[in-house]
Amino acid sequence: MIIAETERLIVRNWEERDRDLFHEINSDDQVMEYFPHRQSRAGSDAIFDMVRERIAQTGYGFPAVELRETGEVIGFAGLNDDYSANIMPEGTPEIGWRMAVRYWGKGYASEAARAMIDLAFGAHRHDQIVAFAVAGNSRSIAVMKRLGMRRDPEGDFDHPSVPDSHPQLKHHVLYRLHRADWRISAE
Repeated sequence: MIIAETERLIVRNWEERDRDLFHEINSDDQVMEYFPHRQSRAGSDAIFDMVRERIAQTGYGFPAVELRETGEVIGFAGLNDDYSANIMPEGTPEIGWRMAVRYWGKGYASEAARAMIDLAFGAHRHDQIVAFAVAGNSRSIAVMKRLGMRRDPEGDFDHPSVPDSHPQLKHHVLYRLHRADWRISAE
């Protein structure tokens, strides 16, 4: 199931052959620096199955990003519409990404995220999207800025899923992008 395509990338649902990369990015200390937990193989496989099923059913979630030239999966980028944590306003999806370290610095996260923004404002007809990260996560914040997202300091929050044992990871900054602003930047 192909969700989006760019010049260099294909965004698609996860396939069985992607399990190793999925585990790699969810257990790597550098990739997960701003998350309180690393996933075991069993935990990663369980999440993989849930994510794949959710994408198949709804089109939302964090699908695989594959290099068009080689077919190699490098990470994920997508739209999350799970509002159960009360972080995002109902009807406003979160955009997110995660790439294996060896693919950092090549513009893949930004390129895949732009395709997901086109999907959010095009086919899905959302009026805005949000992204958030630990306040010190300069790499993710840089991607948000490259995408034209703007900081909403009034939306900053302490993430309810981050345990008190990790206070340095609790405070998150919120960025927004409205459909009208995306149209202007796309022209």
